[in-house]
Parts: sequence; C-alpha cells; structure tokens
Amino acid sequence: MNIVHAIIFGIVEGASEFLPISSTGHLILTARLMGVAQGDFLKSFEITIQLGAILAVVVLYWKSFLVNLNILKRVLTAFFPTALLGLIFYKKIKALLGNDQVVLWSLFLGGVVLILFELFHRKEKEQIQRIESISYGHAVLIGIFQSFSMIPGVSRAAATIIGGLALGLERKTIVEFSFLLAIPTMAAASGLDLLKHGSSFSLDQFQLLVIGFITSFAMAILCIKWLLHFIQHHNFIPFGIYRILLPLIFWFTWQSF
Repeated sequence: MNIVHAIIFGIVEGASEFLPISSTGHLILTARLMGVAQGDFLKSFEITIQLGAILAVVVLYWKSFLVNLNILKRVLTAFFPTALLGLIFYKKIKALLGNDQVVLWSLFLGGVVLILFELFHRKEKEQIQRIESISYGHAVLIGIFQSFSMIPGVSRAAATIIGGLALGLERKTIVEFSFLLAIPTMAAASGLDLLKHGSSFSLDQFQLLVIGFITSFAMAILCIKWLLHFIQHHNFIPFGIYRILLPLIFWFTWQSF
C-alpha cells in the first residue's frame, strides 16, 4: 500500500460514508481493484479513515446540534445497541472485511430492499421533523437498524435511513440524525481498532492513515452538502439501482469474483 492508494481510499471513504451505498463495501472492492492485499493493516486502515469523514460532521454540525443536550441524549441512545453488539461480535465482524462475496451480496440485496422500500413506503400524515422530537424508543429502534450495517456492504446510512423513515421521521431529519449517529459509532469502532492494533503500525503506516484521514474529511464535507440538496428533490431509488448494478458488473466482468 502506498500514498496513491491512501488518497484513493480517502476519496472513496469520504464520498460514500454518508450515502446509502456502504463505504466499507466500497473500500473493500477498491482494494481488490487496485490489488492491495486485505492484511491486518488495511482492515484497520479501512476502519480508521472513517474518522476523517466523521470529523466533517463535527465541523458542519457542532454549533447547531452537538451542543444541544436533547439531541446528544438521543444520539447516544441510538448508539447503544450498535456499541453492545459491536463489542460482542468484533472479531467476527473484522473477519468479514476480507470477504468480497459478503460485500457484493450485501450491496445487491440492500439495493433491492432500498428500491422496494421507496416504492411501497407511504409518508405519515404527521412526520417527525425535529431530532429533538424523536422518542427514546424510536432512537433505540434506529440503533437496532444501524446494527445490521456491521455486515460489510449493508451500509450504515441505508440501515438508519430506512429505519427512520419507517418510524415516521421526515427525510431530512433522519438523514441528519444518521450523520450525527455516525460520530459515536465510527469513533468507537476506530478507537477500539487503534487500541488493539495501533501499537503494531510503523511510522510509514501512520503517515498513510493521516493521508487517508485528511482526504476522506475533505471529500465528506462536499458529499454531505450534496446529499442534503439531493434529498430535497429525490428519493433513494437511484442509490438502490446503483447498488444492484455494481455487484452485477463485478460478477460478470471479474472472473476472480
């Protein structure tokens, strides 16, 4: 793995973290395309550079959301199910990061679910329009939905957005709640991995992490703003179509898959 790889990974991470297409899945497939072996460092790299994308949320939302105690309590409540399950299944989850077929099938089936959900979902007459209005029970349920994203390729954003829409949240509200929920979720995942494996990284590897971090941060800033504009006029069906087409392309053009 070299600097060019780190920059490409950072771009992919920042562009896909908050879209319902699975950043982890895209990082795994990108590594396969570039011929970068799925060793222990790459698995840790794929987890840790997500902190760059998360920092973008902190920069964009700290004034309006992160100092609001009512929002913080709901974010932490939604985070609890994923934190608990993540600690229990950490080793099994990390082992799946090298499984291309798990990623491809998760992308494909997730795309089907996303399209079907959008086609059959009907808006509630009175939608929840403010994050502070989300009940703690709904926050827990959204957290349970997010837990499915521990499977590579499922997409944390897709899982939380579908869960929120199903519970009656307004589209912009659940998208922004998904942004905020990413902060403790990905900070905990990255922190746990660095605690377990950070001492084994070389100086060159830490430099690659920094490069990936900075690149993903810059790209995430752009993508967050773009997504908020996109959802004002569109649903998520285009992302579902993309999720179906991407695995099909890999299956039919890459014999090794």
